[in-house]
Amino acid sequence: MTSKKKTAGIILLIILLVLIAGGVVYSHFGGFGTGESADPEEFAKYAAPVSELTVPEGTRIIGLGEATHGNREFQALKLDVFKVLVEQYGVRAFAIEGDFGGCEAVNRYIHGGEGSAAEAAAAIGFTIYRTEEMEDLISWMRRYNETAEEGEDLRFFGFDMQRMEYNYRYLLETAKAAGLDTSDLENLWDGDGWAADVSREETTAVLTDLRENFLGMTADNAGEERTALGAHLTDILLQNNEMAKVYEENAGNYNGVRDGYMAENTMWILGQEEKRGNDRIFITGHNGHLEQYGTYVGGEQKVMGNLLADEIGEEAYFMIGTEFYKTECNCATNSEKRVIRTFYSRDPLAKAARKNGENICYLDFSGIPAESDLTKQVNEYIFMGSLGENPMDGLSGLVFRVLPHAYRVWQTPSQLYDGMIFVTEAHPTQIK
Repeated sequence: MTSKKKTAGIILLIILLVLIAGGVVYSHFGGFGTGESADPEEFAKYAAPVSELTVPEGTRIIGLGEATHGNREFQALKLDVFKVLVEQYGVRAFAIEGDFGGCEAVNRYIHGGEGSAAEAAAAIGFTIYRTEEMEDLISWMRRYNETAEEGEDLRFFGFDMQRMEYNYRYLLETAKAAGLDTSDLENLWDGDGWAADVSREETTAVLTDLRENFLGMTADNAGEERTALGAHLTDILLQNNEMAKVYEENAGNYNGVRDGYMAENTMWILGQEEKRGNDRIFITGHNGHLEQYGTYVGGEQKVMGNLLADEIGEEAYFMIGTEFYKTECNCATNSEKRVIRTFYSRDPLAKAARKNGENICYLDFSGIPAESDLTKQVNEYIFMGSLGENPMDGLSGLVFRVLPHAYRVWQTPSQLYDGMIFVTEAHPTQIK
């Protein structure tokens, strides 16, 4: 009897291993097929180089999403698109899904600050940005500012709030420069974070009081930006404090609350630029945050892009999504180690781009006539690729490798975006 049980166990184990191996192969090759293709010839009529993208009149925020955080092409597109916006549309602000304080360090670097582009990229706060492509963007902005006329300089912002170090450092610096008493603020900090013997309520009270002091200051023209920066740095730290509370009480609400704060911070950036006489800003982040339609928690919480479209009007928010046909993506794991994984999107539009031999091209949905066959793919639900920083080891990694739908979203392109940039074969970033 024991021998029979042992044999049955071995058989079940073999079956399980065969299923896992089959699933891995199934996933690696796009689910034994990458789906139907849109008409390649029709696609070619309306696809264009990224350098030819246009932005509608009345646009206030231009968004560029990325289908993954781990591909060189999606990071390089940030600079490619920003150049067009700077040179043709007068955009002077770049904002990224990164730590506000860390991005203030980048902003100081591109205005002649000390250090290197690599150090500036690392300050943004996320591993995914420690790349050559991000250094290229930062270096280009620094070179531009070296010859820019007064008031025409480029600025670098972050709209995330998940880090504290740089935000605290610059808040302390700004408060001292404004002549404010910083003793209570300094008592909150122990060198690496909030002091263990200080409650969250006490931290909130000190930051709120400091914020009111900044807002209550009568600043001359020279000090206006400084006081605005100080108030916003307190906002960021208050948001960070609240995010920690949300995570402890109901982690399921974390993403929705975070997107709400990112939308608020983006509107602050837009407001600062409008004060300088600039009516447009450029923002970048994951497709899932910047899309115009998405929600969390069963539709109860809107993503950042959805909130921005509500705030300024859909016609003023111009969103460009990105997509891959095939990606070899630099992915996170549960440790500090990163791994390269291969995925396919099953997107008929991306497949048409591949059949045309176009590795990178832009499709503006407004330029496709109603009678075109492409209208069907653009306006109906299709599968599109989407990879964040999900760990690609352990159970999560197994699910993503065995089940292609785990990294594909079932959405309508025209609901999410005004246009899309397709990358046929996306290559992994090299993290420094």
